[in-house]
Amino acid sequence: MHVTRPNRTALRKPLTLLIGVAALATSLTGTAGAAQAPAPAPAPAQSVTTAAAVTAYDDTYYSPAIGKTGTALKASLNDIISKQTKISYSAVWDALKKTDEDPNNSSNVILIYTGRSQSKADNGGNVGDWNREHVWAKSHGDFGTTTGPGTDIHHLRPADVQVNSIRGNKDFDNGGSAVSGAPGNYTDSDSFEPRDAVKGDVARMILYMAVRYEGEDGWPDLEPNNNVNNGTNPYMGRLSVLKQWHQQDPPDAFEKRRNQVIYDTYQHNRNPFIDHPEWVASIWG
Repeated sequence: MHVTRPNRTALRKPLTLLIGVAALATSLTGTAGAAQAPAPAPAPAQSVTTAAAVTAYDDTYYSPAIGKTGTALKASLNDIISKQTKISYSAVWDALKKTDEDPNNSSNVILIYTGRSQSKADNGGNVGDWNREHVWAKSHGDFGTTTGPGTDIHHLRPADVQVNSIRGNKDFDNGGSAVSGAPGNYTDSDSFEPRDAVKGDVARMILYMAVRYEGEDGWPDLEPNNNVNNGTNPYMGRLSVLKQWHQQDPPDAFEKRRNQVIYDTYQHNRNPFIDHPEWVASIWG
């Protein structure tokens, strides 16, 4: 071996020994330096998993929509997500206990506007309870709570009873006065602004409803517009603000998990704007 050879000739060739030792020291120093060099940081596991899941759905679930834009994309997505299992309004209670489960406490749900973690058993209509919030207000199109848009859990979320009442059937917009008991939420006579952490969630739920319900199945054609005070018309505003919120608050782990639970367990359809946020601009600019 190269390292042991100088040792066998040390008595006859001291100079060679010194040179060999110096070379060995240099080699070891280089090896130690290489060992101390930091390894490249691995890619975050979550982002890799998310990318793989979306790619898989592009090849299967979303394949008819890939490569399309504008009205063609909207029509294709309508065809895709309209294939769903519908549940009753009474079944929504148990569904929300799964879709909105607190990831840190499986006995609780997370309330959309307050962000409060609350016992699943506290659902009802009394002060302090949580109930079923229609993010697309059910009076906007007057579809109520009958099976269909009124029970579509892609836009139904647990909410504090009182905060839900304050939101009422208002359109979404920026501004207003602070909502008591719900920090970060604001309201005025014709609009409601949710806390920052769910602004994008709200936007994507509204836009899902606009693609899913296009005047078929006997239901109204739901569309976003740039107004507030839409009343019972099948519109929800304000579109320009919803697009800002979508950009400001991209899909997070909670929202992605919720989409997956709905797809796997309940309706077997997906919110495409959670999987493909760029499709919002492709359809609405």
